[in-house]
Amino acid sequence: MKAVIAEIITIGDEILYGQIVDTNSAWMGAELSKAGIKVKQITSVSDNAGHITEALDNAKTRADIILMTGGLGPTKDDLTKDVLTAYFHTTLQLHEPSLADIAEIFKNRGRELTELNREQAFLPAACTPVRNVLGTAPGMWFEQNGKVYVSMPGVPFEMKRMMTDIVLPQLKAYFKTPEIIHKVVQTVGIAESILAAKLETWETSLPEHLKLAYLPHLGSVRLRLTGSGEDATQLEQEMQAEVDKLQQIIPSYIFAHGEIKLEEAIGRMLKERGLTIATAESCTGGYLAHKITSISGSSAYYQGSVIAYHNNVKIRELNVNPETLQQHGAVSEATVKEMAANVRLKFGSDIGVATSGIAGPDGGTLDKPVGTIWIAYSDKYKTEARLLQFNKDRLLNIEYTTLAVLNLVRQSLNTTVEE
Repeated sequence: MKAVIAEIITIGDEILYGQIVDTNSAWMGAELSKAGIKVKQITSVSDNAGHITEALDNAKTRADIILMTGGLGPTKDDLTKDVLTAYFHTTLQLHEPSLADIAEIFKNRGRELTELNREQAFLPAACTPVRNVLGTAPGMWFEQNGKVYVSMPGVPFEMKRMMTDIVLPQLKAYFKTPEIIHKVVQTVGIAESILAAKLETWETSLPEHLKLAYLPHLGSVRLRLTGSGEDATQLEQEMQAEVDKLQQIIPSYIFAHGEIKLEEAIGRMLKERGLTIATAESCTGGYLAHKITSISGSSAYYQGSVIAYHNNVKIRELNVNPETLQQHGAVSEATVKEMAANVRLKFGSDIGVATSGIAGPDGGTLDKPVGTIWIAYSDKYKTEARLLQFNKDRLLNIEYTTLAVLNLVRQSLNTTVEE
């Protein structure tokens, strides 16, 4: 089955100036994919008639569907409607149902309908109007040479309602689209290049209609397997069989299936085992606690934290032996082990974890350069520590350290911790 290709064109100087973030394209891409439509390009252009026209000319050479957002407001810099009127060699005419919708919106808001807003009900005669139940700018649907062009407002909630209620159903009816299914496998603790090497034989043997994408981010890699076909049930079974093979190849690196975060996956593991955890943080300054408690329901397993940034706090609140600090320093295996073990005792939790390091960009020495981090894990069976070596970027070091601690918890839960 021939793939149906879409291109998204976002219109507005505010996007190019960085004054707003284009969230529309990401949402549209996800929804189009669910409908069996592949987005091959996203283009952002300024509020300039020539730029918009050029973008349309380029898009129609490579896409079946051209979706536009923005430039439909009532002010002079909103040019999309006029550009489309000229592009399709048509004229503007009053669309009474749209005028009625606009008038109703103003009435409900207790405001008088202005002439500028009344002009928004004038639409190109060659288009099929797309109703906007949440705003004053109707959308426009054009068909030409087997291609579909749709112009929608840039306001996200207006665009999303229009896409969901009207545009997506009509696109699915107009084009015979294949089924597209995505399966996501989340991995952590392995570099993308090493992961790719481990999966090379499996990836090479994938059928033509199944594609693998590597999506790395801060020490973790999302594997996205995308399949397309006519029979959704058969495709689902085929893809699940491939995911099962993945589970056999890299079992120790997979922490979840689907779009969930590592801290959420760990929270589920703790809940399932009826275990609790507490944190002692120095270099991460509470970021580890933040990540754990960002998950709804974390109070079921998270006990509390001590942010022992100063050595006096390590001694007073975590009972770290002053001799340990004097002999080994705050950034050491001995210190971080005591922090993890003692925070567990302090809060009466099943697990204690700790961080201590030199986040940077200064504070390093020859023996302990910036990016030297110690982390530790403690439960009733063992207390262990790991040395990490990162870079000179402070915020990245904090994020990488937090990820490493969460992964250490995951690995330990999979091996030694029992109820």
